[in-house]
Amino acid sequence: MAGCCPAPAAGGTPPGTGATDPLLARALALPPAPAALRTALAAELVAVPGGIFAMGARRARFPEDLDAPRHKVRVSGFRIAPVAVTNAAFARFVAATGYRTLAETEGWSFVFHLLLGPTAGDHPRHPPGLPWWRQVDGACWHSPEGPGSSTAGREDHPVVHVSWYDARAYAAWAGLRLPTEAEWERAARGGLSEKRFPWGDAFAPGGRAAMNTFQGDFPQHDSAEDGWAGTAPVTAYAPNGYGLHNMTGNVWEWVEDRFGALPAPARLPPADPRGPATGEFRVQRGGSFLCHDSYCDRYHVHSRGKAPPDSTASNTGFRVASNA
Repeated sequence: MAGCCPAPAAGGTPPGTGATDPLLARALALPPAPAALRTALAAELVAVPGGIFAMGARRARFPEDLDAPRHKVRVSGFRIAPVAVTNAAFARFVAATGYRTLAETEGWSFVFHLLLGPTAGDHPRHPPGLPWWRQVDGACWHSPEGPGSSTAGREDHPVVHVSWYDARAYAAWAGLRLPTEAEWERAARGGLSEKRFPWGDAFAPGGRAAMNTFQGDFPQHDSAEDGWAGTAPVTAYAPNGYGLHNMTGNVWEWVEDRFGALPAPARLPPADPRGPATGEFRVQRGGSFLCHDSYCDRYHVHSRGKAPPDSTASNTGFRVASNA
């Protein structure tokens, strides 16, 4: 698993499978939001037309991502949030339900070392070979850099330190769901065909940053030339052709599917493909503010990440979707 972008493995409670998964059962056990709020949340979603599109990359830079070869799939029409779930939206969910995320119940999460500033040395624990990820006791969605930090002033930033289970809990409460991987990529492409980014092929069109990624010398110095060190507001950059913001960069987004090989090219495009029925990892999409071309340029519309569903970190969030 890549170490700069997708979250490192948490090593927490081993997840189960399907109906035997206690973490999923816990996530889905919450009472639903009031009907009026569910209706309002559903109304915020944007329609994405169904159709056939070319999914994946022509050639993989990271073969282990299994994102090549490019192949056609058919996706039914659906609806998806124009932005990732924000700190403010997640706070409303927690206030209504009393839900505690896995980072809170486990007591820690991974934080990128530069976000800790001079206190990084106070948190020496890190995954093997990944010293830029620090295990910080008390780090969670409302205290992103650990005790003493908060989301004040970042209410419109994407919520982070959320596991796949936490994302499922929010979505179920809201009467929504996570997008499938094929839906996510269909949405991210914004109606464009075989382009690298939601807006085309240029990394910085017109010389201006179009997404929040890492600039400088990864992982030691982030020059923040795009205006942000860490997360950016969910509407910080222009939307794509479907009206969706930050489909690449900013935070990795959990999708519903388990990680596995994409559907093989076929004479007839597979309809509404889903990931494998079993597997250790769930898929993350879109890259994050830590992606950098010197090490982990997984900030393309076809890029894939993977992580155990119980993993949490300061660059992982999600957005919600629904049927058409």
